[in-house]
Amino acid sequence: MAKRRPFGRVRKLPSGRYQARYRGPDGLDRPAPETFRTKREADDWLADMQTELRQGDWRDPDAAKVPFQKYAEAWVAERPLALSTAELYGILVRVHLVPTFGRLAIADITPAAVRTWRRARLDAGVGPTTVAKAYALLRTIMGTAVSDELIRRNPCQIKNGGTVHTPERPTASILEAFAIAEAGQARYRALVLLAAFCGLRWGELIGLRRQDVDLDAGMIRVRGSMSELNSGQRVYKAPKSEAGKRTVAIPSSVLPVIVRHMKQYAERGADGRVFVGAKGATPRRNHFNLLWHKACTAAGVKGIRFHDLRHTGNTLASHTSANTRELMTRLGHGSSRAALIYQHGNQEREREIAAAVDEMIVKALKRRPGPNGHAGGTDG
Repeated sequence: MAKRRPFGRVRKLPSGRYQARYRGPDGLDRPAPETFRTKREADDWLADMQTELRQGDWRDPDAAKVPFQKYAEAWVAERPLALSTAELYGILVRVHLVPTFGRLAIADITPAAVRTWRRARLDAGVGPTTVAKAYALLRTIMGTAVSDELIRRNPCQIKNGGTVHTPERPTASILEAFAIAEAGQARYRALVLLAAFCGLRWGELIGLRRQDVDLDAGMIRVRGSMSELNSGQRVYKAPKSEAGKRTVAIPSSVLPVIVRHMKQYAERGADGRVFVGAKGATPRRNHFNLLWHKACTAAGVKGIRFHDLRHTGNTLASHTSANTRELMTRLGHGSSRAALIYQHGNQEREREIAAAVDEMIVKALKRRPGPNGHAGGTDG
C-alpha cells in the first residue's frame, strides 16, 4: 500500500523501482515522468516538486507533450512575418526540422538531440548557412516554448550555432564597376552604377519608382524593396527596419547616366518603375544574373557578384570622412532600435559624402584611357 506523506506519495512497484505521485494545482493526480531506483530518490523528487509549487514554478507536464511539428507550424502561422520570411521559415521547418523533430514532444527535445541533428545536417552536405538558419529558427521556436512555460530550458545550447560564417567577398574597383556597366545592356547601366556608388540593394533598385528619384537634387529616396518568392510572386515590402528608409545622394559623375536612363527607359508617371526589362516586365534576379555574368566576362572582371557592388559603395564611403552613423544611414544598416538615430540622416552631410565619393570616381576615370587617349566619360 502506498505510504501517505505530507506531500505526494511513494510506492514500490513489482519491478523493485519506486514511483512518486502528487496532486497538481489543477487537481489532477500526476506521476513523476520516470521511476526511481531508491525510495530516497523518489522522496527527493517530490521535495523538489513541492518547492516548485510553492514558488509558482510548476508547469503542466502534459502541455509540453504537443508534437514539435504542430507547435512549430503554429508558431510560424501566428507571427506577422513578411511573405518572404514566412516562406523561408516554412521551408526550414518542413525540410530541415520536421524530419527529425516533427513527432517528438516539445519536452523530449534535448540538447544532445539538437547537437546530433546539426551534425547530421552538415554531414549530409547541407550548406553551413542553411544549417545555421535552421538552427537559429529552432532556437527561437524553443525559446517561445520556454516563454509559454512548456519547458524550463531551451535545448539549443550550441555556441554560435546560429551564426552564419561567410568568407569575405571581393570588392569591385571603380574602374571595374564602370567596365561592367558599360559592357552590359544599356538599360541596366544605371542599375549597376547605383548599386556600386550609392550602395543600393537589388530589391531596393527594382522597387524604385519615378517619384523616388529627384534629379534636380541628385537624390534617391529608398522607401522599400521588391522581394521575389520561390513561387515567382513579387512582393513590395517596407525595409526590415526604419533605418532602411533613407535618402541617398548620387555622385555627380554618375548623375548623367541616371538622367539619361530616366528619359529613355523609366516608365512614365510618378509611380512608374525606374527599371523595366526589354519586354516591359519587372526584371527578375535569375534572368539578370545571366546578363550580369555576360557583362563581367566582356569586361574581364572575375569573381564579382552583383551584391558585391554594395561593398564597393561601402568601401568608398568609408574612405571619406563619414563617421559610423553616417555610413549606416547611407547604406541602410541598423536595428529597429538604432533606426531612431540613423533614419534622420542629414541630407547636406549625405551630399558631402557623395561628393567625396565622386572625387574618387573622377580620379579613377582620369587614369583610364579613352578611345582617343583621354579619360573615358560616364555619360556614353
